[in-house]
Amino acid sequence: MSQNILLSSLWDDAVAAPLDEPGKLLYRSNLLGSDLRITNFGGGNTSAKVTSRDPLTGADVQVLWVKGSGGDIGSMKLDGFSTLYMDKLFQLRGQYKSLDQEDAMVEALGHCIFNLNPRPPSIDTWLHGFVPATHVDHVHSDAVIAIAAAADQVALTAQIFGDEIGYLPWQRPGIDLGIKLGAMAEANPKMIGLVLGSHGLFTWGDTAKACYEQTLRIINNAAVWLEANVKRPAFDGEKIAPLAPDARGNAARRLMPLIRGRISSAEMKAGHFTDAPEVLEFVNSHALERLAPLGTSCPDHFLRTKIKPLIVPADADAATLDALIAGYRADYAAYYERCKHPNSPAMRDPNAVIYLIPGVGMVSFAKDKATARISAEFYVNAINVMRGASGVSTYQGLDEQEAFNIEYWLLEEAKLQRMPKPKSMQGRVAFITGGAGGIGSASAERLLREGCNVVLADIDQSALDEVTAGFAKRYGRDMVRGVVMDVTQEAQVVAAIEGAVAEFGGLDVVVNNAGITSAAAVEDTTLAMWNRTMDILSTGYFLVGREGYRVMKAQGIGGSMVFIASKNGVAASPGASAYCTAKAAEIHLARCMALEGAPMGIRVNVVNPDAVLRGSKIWKGEWSQQRAASNKIAVDELEEHYRKRSLLQRSVFPEDIAEGVYFFASDLSNKSTGNFLNVDAGNAVSFTR
Repeated sequence: MSQNILLSSLWDDAVAAPLDEPGKLLYRSNLLGSDLRITNFGGGNTSAKVTSRDPLTGADVQVLWVKGSGGDIGSMKLDGFSTLYMDKLFQLRGQYKSLDQEDAMVEALGHCIFNLNPRPPSIDTWLHGFVPATHVDHVHSDAVIAIAAAADQVALTAQIFGDEIGYLPWQRPGIDLGIKLGAMAEANPKMIGLVLGSHGLFTWGDTAKACYEQTLRIINNAAVWLEANVKRPAFDGEKIAPLAPDARGNAARRLMPLIRGRISSAEMKAGHFTDAPEVLEFVNSHALERLAPLGTSCPDHFLRTKIKPLIVPADADAATLDALIAGYRADYAAYYERCKHPNSPAMRDPNAVIYLIPGVGMVSFAKDKATARISAEFYVNAINVMRGASGVSTYQGLDEQEAFNIEYWLLEEAKLQRMPKPKSMQGRVAFITGGAGGIGSASAERLLREGCNVVLADIDQSALDEVTAGFAKRYGRDMVRGVVMDVTQEAQVVAAIEGAVAEFGGLDVVVNNAGITSAAAVEDTTLAMWNRTMDILSTGYFLVGREGYRVMKAQGIGGSMVFIASKNGVAASPGASAYCTAKAAEIHLARCMALEGAPMGIRVNVVNPDAVLRGSKIWKGEWSQQRAASNKIAVDELEEHYRKRSLLQRSVFPEDIAEGVYFFASDLSNKSTGNFLNVDAGNAVSFTR
């Protein structure tokens, strides 16, 4: 038996002992949500019925604590639970007469809120409220859903679980299903849970610990039975052999920008790639073309992964992708037309979320990286369900009309309409060199605030790790990556850009910012100093710009490059011939690339800072000493010296340069290319001419 099949209890009595009932509920919820074999991110819900003092009357009342709408049991806090008066829930049950009241009953839940709790209740509230048990778990275990997705799910449920687990056929969650679930539990006092057809598992118990361990036991029973009875090889065996790991990575990196460019016209999308063993087993199997079009069975899986995936050959060229993606859109539009109701919302994005690549793995695209990753995790769970169901019976996906009714549910649409407006850089991907320095990290922060995914490249490992970790903590681990890279080494640049594509699916913004300074009279400028300066500031900008340009060209959706040059690129300074020449080369390279990129919508612009001392690596050490000596002042007087030198008498900071970067990276400047912007507090010699 596989070592990964059985779930072990993580309950610690010492941790649970001092907790009150809501605390124990949260503890149980977090434990259940910590394992994807139990439920996915955002999937499942938990509850407890708790005696509390009514703030209005002072009397003790029974309150349902249940996971609220949109939460995740693995990471939620106490404020993730809705709280509702149990007596008011039963009053609503008494008013319910027919299915056409379902949506109205969901709206009526607002009248049951206890203690002005702002967390909105979810549609599953009814399924918890009417079960005559103190503690209730609802999870989407792969093993149990495999049973619930089998053609003979009723017989299998009875065979595996006996009379301690009941069965209810698929029905969209709501008050009617909650009433049926409660009635079944009341009529069968020995029953400790039930399987919902095509959906998942409900279990209950008298204490938080008993409920948690009951849930694990039932899941383990299903997993053990499947392991003992599933036919092998899975999915009718291997049809094609997987490519070697490097070849899989290369194929994914080639395909992801091509796909992304074709599906991002209405909304920019971020991507995720996985070649996990479960994925390879499925995409390389004889059963792929039979099972994949059936879609998923569990509604939670379906809502994340769409009606069905798109199968893409590993060697697909542009014309093949055009045909496949157009075909998928046409199929989706036909599905919408077949299933829509007179009051259905308008058709949403018709592009696939999941792309299955035989020999390679799976790619997913969504509005942001986290959603793309989570969608892939949901489809891995769907693969596990298909393996189990087809291994002991016949797998069946969710009925098409039911799938549509969930996807275009008016209550779901209302929830979507309440979502915050997308940030200006959502779904885009930026690559920033010198990312651990003052200007680089400030630019990254500005773009991250606007929802952009960011790859920071820097030669300084320790500084890079520190900056990347800080951003991951503030903006989420999905949003940012760090890569150690020397801009003068072609192989490292190529690998770093390829890594950005592999992580996020493509590239939209390149910020060429890696820097170095050099100061010496012409006669004292050594060839080594000259070459080092040119290697980093000229050749380095060329290498990074070229590789980013290649990705943007392949995507076919434009892009923006921002070169961080200098006032010295347009206004020469004595004693810095190598630096000034290299900076001038950067500006002219940007203009050349702007000319070539314009027909493809690739914009190239320049930000020219001056005297940005705070947070700057290049101002540490000899450069500051040389500049101070040249101006006959102390090093600690440099910032004040440059402030007074400017026309506006103001200091220039990294975040000021970051605003220029954001302007050129975003659609605010979508009609600007080949330009440069001085951010220097005013310097007459560098005025544009």
